[in-house]
Order: sequence, then structure tokens, then C-alpha cells
Amino acid sequence: MMNNEQQRLQTSLLNWYDSHGRTLPWRDRNGLGDPYKVWLSEVMLQQTTVATVQPYFTEFIRRWPSLVALAGAELDDVLHAWQGLGYYSRARNLHKCARLILEKYKGKFPDNEKDLLRLPGIGPYTAAAISAIAFGRPSAPVDGNIARVVSRLMNLQTPLPALQLEVISLFAPIVPRDRPGDFVQAIMDLGATTCMPRNLKCNQCPWFKFCAAKKYGNAENLPVRAPKKKKPTRRGVVFWLENEGGKILLQRRPEKGLLGGMMEFPSTDWRDRTWAVAEAIKMAPFKAKWKPLSGTVHHTFTHFHLELSVFLGHAGLREEELDVWCRPECFADYALPTLMKKVAKHVTLIS
Repeated sequence: MMNNEQQRLQTSLLNWYDSHGRTLPWRDRNGLGDPYKVWLSEVMLQQTTVATVQPYFTEFIRRWPSLVALAGAELDDVLHAWQGLGYYSRARNLHKCARLILEKYKGKFPDNEKDLLRLPGIGPYTAAAISAIAFGRPSAPVDGNIARVVSRLMNLQTPLPALQLEVISLFAPIVPRDRPGDFVQAIMDLGATTCMPRNLKCNQCPWFKFCAAKKYGNAENLPVRAPKKKKPTRRGVVFWLENEGGKILLQRRPEKGLLGGMMEFPSTDWRDRTWAVAEAIKMAPFKAKWKPLSGTVHHTFTHFHLELSVFLGHAGLREEELDVWCRPECFADYALPTLMKKVAKHVTLIS
């Protein structure tokens, strides 16, 4: 694109943003954003909608109003507050990142993408977003909204996910040196409210006359998506062990991997093959008279479906110091992921 056309794109979008930009709790419409709030919101918004994130963000800021406060929090408290946002590795990395910034950078965020990328949980998109919105650097973060808008603006036919790299190279020259944070947030808003996946509001778009996809009548077909791969199904067995006091055994998952650091009911590995009863019982946390419960618990992760069978057991066990025993009515006191809440609901309904 010619420089004068870039300028017209910048001016028209920023004028639109000044009148139509969304009011969000992590935004400052009078200058640069607070790095802590920008970082927290961008991490929360990964794979999650603005409507879902807003109450979580507000509660996080109430409990931990600064990076120093978050760094001083207990990880269990952070994981508990994260329940419902999914991808718990993000919460672990938030906590780890806060402590690292406090120790290495004296509580101040690095102001450039290179140093931001060295922090746990901060990838290229988040680093670019913080750089632009919080520090006013002409960085080019590309999320789903921005990729969709740019692919239509330039009528790009490259399928996702390869499209992301092409959009980064084409989007970067458009980001102005003046108000780059506002420009980035403006195009995010444009994708969320006007240039949507479906039900486009082209007549309300400030880039209507520049849009190549609109000219060729194929805006709704962009971005091109590669055929979805069929998700495999994995299977496992969960052990619901009750002691004489009516408490249920919980354990903490390893820090690394899916649901890392979260509490769970003990279980077998998750694998492709179905577990035979005798085989599964060998993986039980304690010897007990185990009874398979009818039905299965279904859950879907990003890359696979999961089917869990539940085995019930009773044992006259003492509550050892390293064990966690909890009455069902007190499960809310622990950071139980949605999957384990489904298991608890299944036991309640079936047993």
C-alpha cells in the first residue's frame, strides 16, 4: 500500500475508535495503559471472550491490585480465582511471571518485546500487545480479530494458521508511531463489533471503502480455514475414595502438563485404549473394594476428547498429613477444574 493510503487507514480507524471504541476495565482512553492491567487482561483474553473475562478481571484487581500484590499471593489462591477461565497454565505463569518481574526488574515491566518475550507465559502476541498499548511502541500484535480484519481488508487467501505470519508482515507497516496502542485496540474492537465472523456490519465500518474482500464480495468467506482434524478420544478412570468420616480423597496434579497444579480426584493415565477393571484397580491410590459407577464423564480439551469412568471406594483410612480429604460440600474451597466438578456431579447423580 502507498504511504498516503496507510495514513488514510490510520486516520479513519482512529477517528472511528474515538467515537465507537469499547469501554473496558483494563483500558485507559486518556493515555498509555497500565502495564499490569494490560498484561493481566491479555493473558485472560487468550481463548476467552471479553464478556467472560470482565468479571474475572475485576475480581483479580480487587484482590491483587498490583503486580507486587499478585507476586505475594499463594498459587492456590490464584488458581482458585482462575476457575472457569480454563488453560490453568496461564494462571501458573501469571504468578511465576509476577514474582520474576518483582525479583529481576524491581516490579517494573520491561518496555520492549525482546525482554517481554523472556518472561513466562508471554508469547509474541502478548509481548507486542503490551509493548503497543502500555508503552506506546509501534508493535503489531495479531490475534484472531486482527487476522480476520486484515485478511478481509487485503483479500488474503492464505488459510489459517499460516495466515497469522502473513498478517503480521502486512499489518506492521500500518501501525502508526503516533497512538499505536489506540490503533491496535481499535482494530481489535473493529473485529469484535463490526467486522465479525458472521453478520458483518460493513456499512458501519470505517474501512468500508478500502476493503478488497468487500469489493470482490467474499468477505464472509475470509479468513480461509484449513480443514479441522478429527480430535482423538482418550480414556481414563477416576477413583472416588471416601473415608469413614465421609470425606473424599483429593490430590494435586503435577505442575507441568494439563491442569497442572490443580486439585483432582486420583486417576489413571489418560490413553487411547479403554481400561479393564482389574487393570485400572492396580492404579488406585489405596486398596479398597472398588465399584465401577455406571455411565461416563465427558470433557473436551483443545486437542482431544476425554471419557472418564468413575470407581467408588470406601476405606477406614486415617487422614495423613500429606493427604487432602474434603467433604463434597467443601469442594469449592479447592481449585478443582471443571473436569473434576463434572466428576463430582456425576457421582452425586448416579450413586
